[in-house]
Amino acid sequence: MIDETIYNEQEESGEELFEHFSITVDKGQGLLRVDKFLKLKLEKTSRARIQAAADSGYVIVNDNPVKSSYKVKPGDDVQLMMPYERKELVILPEDIPLNIVYEDKHLLVVNKPAGLVVHPGHGNYTGTLINALAYHLKDEPMFGRGCDVRAGLVHRIDKNTSGLLVIAKNSEVHAHLANQFFHHTTERTYHALVWGTPKESEGTVENMIGRHLKDRLQMAVLKDDDPNGKIAITHYKVLESMGYVSLVECKLETGRTHQIRVHMKHLGHPLFNDERYGGDRILRGTTYTKYKQFVDNCFSLMPRHGLHALTLGFTHPVTKERMEFTSDYPSDFANCIEKWRSYIQLTIEN
Repeated sequence: MIDETIYNEQEESGEELFEHFSITVDKGQGLLRVDKFLKLKLEKTSRARIQAAADSGYVIVNDNPVKSSYKVKPGDDVQLMMPYERKELVILPEDIPLNIVYEDKHLLVVNKPAGLVVHPGHGNYTGTLINALAYHLKDEPMFGRGCDVRAGLVHRIDKNTSGLLVIAKNSEVHAHLANQFFHHTTERTYHALVWGTPKESEGTVENMIGRHLKDRLQMAVLKDDDPNGKIAITHYKVLESMGYVSLVECKLETGRTHQIRVHMKHLGHPLFNDERYGGDRILRGTTYTKYKQFVDNCFSLMPRHGLHALTLGFTHPVTKERMEFTSDYPSDFANCIEKWRSYIQLTIEN
């Protein structure tokens, strides 16, 4: 049986990081090299590409990386992760300041500001996080001359989301971290400013997410039997209600494109100032001119959707230590929340 899953946390372009295949070896299967076995199962994939994946630690049998020469046996759980084909772009190292939360010789954790695109792509060929990493890590083979547009990336957050990202410095660490993200053993908490207050103070949103049928720049909740959908699970909790907006904590179990933004809209509470999903207009409150001016001031204060990747937890691929990181709110996010608190307090007092 083949379970084909594409792990994806690319928020802007929707480009996936890895193809991920999970295959259970049939009972009647004789001993066979794993690269030949996978080539038979995946007809459209070249054996050379499978062997390259094995060399990088991306062929995993029963939770252990194996070489191409490993012989599969009945009942083996075979997983294959293959980075998508390299993009033919020249990555220019750029001396862009990085907010590095943690770094060792294997990986680093950065706190990405809103407005910074993660990697080069359509319309953003320079000035990205990868350009900054290519400069900062120029002595690392993975980031040296001619590095890939997704070098070191294991997960991504979109341009206008702030917060934490972990970056691998070599292929072995890359493979180990990618496997943690795929099997949901990482911990990721986001704080979101949304319109209104969900009826239930906490809960779980679980459904299928895929490309919007009419607007390809959007994602949408699809029917359960839609073959274009992928399961998406978000656990949420209302931390603070400020009348017309709320601060909501979201914990990701999966990492689909625009997952939190889509799930909050699905609940009827789009992210504040989320232009793509309708949160950039007044969705709760009065019709008074002063209120409209207040909201416009908030939009100007935080000219992007209200979403911050607050915490990140994973197991260090080399030391096996559990790593936990928390980032402070950026000033625009913090100031916008405080502005709403003050407004509601004045409303109550008057």
